[in-house]
Amino acid sequence: MSGDAARSVDPEFPNLPYEVVEGYRNAPEAMIAEVIDGELSLMPRPRRRHLRAAGELHGELRGPFDRGRDGPGGWVFLDEPELHLGPRPDIVIPDLAGWRRERLGEGFLDESDALTLAPDWCCEVLSPSTEKVDRGRKMDVYHRESVGHVWLLSPTLRTLEVYRRADPGWLRVATFEGDALVRAEPFDAVELDLSGLWAL
Repeated sequence: MSGDAARSVDPEFPNLPYEVVEGYRNAPEAMIAEVIDGELSLMPRPRRRHLRAAGELHGELRGPFDRGRDGPGGWVFLDEPELHLGPRPDIVIPDLAGWRRERLGEGFLDESDALTLAPDWCCEVLSPSTEKVDRGRKMDVYHRESVGHVWLLSPTLRTLEVYRRADPGWLRVATFEGDALVRAEPFDAVELDLSGLWAL
């Protein structure tokens, strides 16, 4: 076997082109590397407004839905988890993701394994450099993997779009703007205050 043929398949990712795997593994630290439909996508790391919105949303959800404080509990949330979904796989990194605890096994938080269990909910914080992929190819991956809900959060427009999985695509069930107090699927058991997502 020639050297090129031997290099053409990576044992960890046998269904992905070698050059895509190399690009993913050797991505600069200032970039986020994702692989969708067998293609490498490099995006700049989020800016401060983006990070603030994601962090504040996680904070709004953590108490009532993760820890069960003044809410139903039953969820586990992770910031920027690297998900390996599907047989190729697609490697995607949502800004936030949540899983219902009832679906999780003992080893869920074991860092040695790739995270292959699709979330029940994902949130993408939109920015000019990521919005096209977030709204398009990543939403397609989430739908294929039966993610129940996706939120698209825009700190620039100060909007929250809520999508529920349906056949054959996504159903937008609500759009909220500004400093609203909202009840948004699948977390509609508790009112969320959007004002903190945009404020300094």
